[in-house]
Amino acid sequence: MSWHPSDDPVLGDPLSCDALELVIVPRTRDLGDGFEVRRALPHGKRQMVGPFIFFDHFGPVQFMSGKGMDVRPHPHIGLATVTYLFDGSIMHRDSEGNIREIQPGAMNLMTAGRGIAHSERTPDVQRASGQKMLGLQSWIALPAASEEIAPSFQHYAAADLPTVQDNGFTARVIAGSAFGETSPVAMVSPWFYTEVTAQAGIRVPLDPDHEERAIYVVDGEIEIAGDRYEGPRLLIFRPGDRITVNTTRPTRMMFLGGDALEGPRHLWWNFVSSSKERIEQAKQDWKTGRFSHVPDEHEFIPLPE
Repeated sequence: MSWHPSDDPVLGDPLSCDALELVIVPRTRDLGDGFEVRRALPHGKRQMVGPFIFFDHFGPVQFMSGKGMDVRPHPHIGLATVTYLFDGSIMHRDSEGNIREIQPGAMNLMTAGRGIAHSERTPDVQRASGQKMLGLQSWIALPAASEEIAPSFQHYAAADLPTVQDNGFTARVIAGSAFGETSPVAMVSPWFYTEVTAQAGIRVPLDPDHEERAIYVVDGEIEIAGDRYEGPRLLIFRPGDRITVNTTRPTRMMFLGGDALEGPRHLWWNFVSSSKERIEQAKQDWKTGRFSHVPDEHEFIPLPE
């Protein structure tokens, strides 16, 4: 999805749990037709959690008949995008010729590497009938040695991802390893991403083995070390501490993180790179039409001036 400029996220609740490094309240922006986006990353005090450099929460929104989402073709470099839906469908098309309808619970990982363009639109059937949409889009910054790899796209249906059910909660392992299960998704650096849904009054552990970890509370409310946090919130934890999440209401949350990259990244529009010069090159490549064309598309998002 194209990066829509919006206000920076803001700090959230006071930090009284020693294991918590930062609490971020995502800022909300209405993109029109009631379509809201909440941005949690990047933040002024924290650029990344593991390789997660961008985290947007879009919806919920109810599109009426004839309406839908239309993100025209736009470019990416130096990152991988993860589009994950709870409700609704999105038709993905990219310049590598991949065409896939993204549905709830599926894993869709588009690795831009040296450069890819894609569009995201409401499928024709859902546009005709109207649909509710709720989901997340994350960007995974690539290690410096992998920033220029060939672009690619992976899709795994919800049924193909490992699911754990235990004591009132369900966890779907979208990427990496969690709760003793490992996703089939191929990655170029260690990171993890897991959807957890839990009833009220349930205890859920957060694996201490990952170098950097966070929990994004989509909806509901959790308690950690006596402090309560309701969604939407991004809670970033210090390394190594054992964390137990207690749900005080029915809750949906994402566990995420991974190994820290070797250094910070430059981020401009839809481009991520360890090199400012590479971003300048990408700007010119898009402006002059050197990115490959997205099949069946006849428009694009111009380079911001």
